[in-house]
Amino acid sequence: MTAPLDAGVFDLRCSHRMPIRVGDKWSGLILRCLEDGGRRFGEVKAALRGVAPKVLTETLRAMERDGWVTRTAYDENPPRVEYALTELGRSLLGPLNAACAWAREHLDELPHAQERTPTA
Repeated sequence: MTAPLDAGVFDLRCSHRMPIRVGDKWSGLILRCLEDGGRRFGEVKAALRGVAPKVLTETLRAMERDGWVTRTAYDENPPRVEYALTELGRSLLGPLNAACAWAREHLDELPHAQERTPTA
């Protein structure tokens, strides 16, 4: 007989609150882009070559809503907006570093594993 599964893994009260954004295409890159300090929208966009302005705006808004990023609008002409990591957002850098280290260590293994696994 197998051991029972940890009920916390399947806790419906928590599962819908998981920050799925961590695994999306741009959030991790934005975290990296902002880890050394705040940047303007154009600076973030330039650093993340290939991101559409609409996608960047949506991702930054979602990250702000989740408490990972602050958006500061300055009353200047022309208007200036700066994005920066919050302490909560900064706390994601450790897990991001661990995931990147794992990927670097196992990157060569992934294609071989994918070749051995039949597609549905």
